[in-house]
Amino acid sequence: MKGKVVLLGLALGVLVSTQAFAQSNLGLKQVGVAIGYVSPEDIDGTFSFGALMNWGTITPRIELESRIDYWKHSEEEFGTEASVSDLTLGARGKYFFEVAHPTLRPFAGAGLGLHLLHAKVTIPAFGGFPEQTAEDSETRLGLDIGGGVVTAVSPQLDLMGELWYGIVSDVSQFQLRVAMGYKLGS
Repeated sequence: MKGKVVLLGLALGVLVSTQAFAQSNLGLKQVGVAIGYVSPEDIDGTFSFGALMNWGTITPRIELESRIDYWKHSEEEFGTEASVSDLTLGARGKYFFEVAHPTLRPFAGAGLGLHLLHAKVTIPAFGGFPEQTAEDSETRLGLDIGGGVVTAVSPQLDLMGELWYGIVSDVSQFQLRVAMGYKLGS
């Protein structure tokens, strides 16, 4: 009896996944650029820039997007210079809500990001001591949660406004981002 239940479950799983695969439309659909304002944890806010690639739909309402973003923040105080930067490679799924007016398409999403973090501190020469520099780099996995809205500017261009919160150990970050996407093919 237990074996029949497992086989029935597997058959149902294959049927559902086949149905979902039949509704997918994967392939590079759009490329774009983004600028944004990032407010990392315990660091003053700074501007970011990036690129995105829309890979189409997994289901009729869920789109898959990959991205690359970069930001850097530097400070100088009493001659000491400190900087922190983050290069993020990530992927997000965006669920588009059904709306009465499809000119504005709101979405909620989540994804993962690989954060390549780099910090550098330079202390100037002082009192007979030479200049000192310390650097550290780390790679951390982050979880993105957010949403936004997409609207068509022209048949080939989409304008996106997004709000994301990236949960990253010691460098969690809030990001407000505007992107322009160019549709490929059509």
